[in-house]
Amino acid sequence: MQRSSFPWIWIGLAAILLLMPGAAGRLLLDLLGGITLLLILLPLLAAGAGFLGWQVIRRRLKTCATCGTTSFGSELCPACGTPLEPRQQGWRAEDPGMIDPSQMTINVEAVDVEPSVESEQKPSA
Repeated sequence: MQRSSFPWIWIGLAAILLLMPGAAGRLLLDLLGGITLLLILLPLLAAGAGFLGWQVIRRRLKTCATCGTTSFGSELCPACGTPLEPRQQGWRAEDPGMIDPSQMTINVEAVDVEPSVESEQKPSA
């Protein structure tokens, strides 16, 4: 059984390239820096893409008003067959009991809670 030796020649060659102030050393350092940056940023980019993908999918999900089943991209509920309404965004004028916010006015009155310090001091004559 022959025992394999540790590749000292390759390690020495890599050390010389890293320490040598030439183009090959700079190229190797830039390559290692790029690989390191890729390994650090790749999981962050994948997480961001996954988050954006989930937000797009979540907006397209429809919930059945009858049974509560959530479905994706169908016009009928797959569980009970009820027609699904598109997801509503914001206020609708057809909702019973709802007040149209564009027709409302809010009146605000300003009231002093505590008397001011200046009004308590009377000027001396």
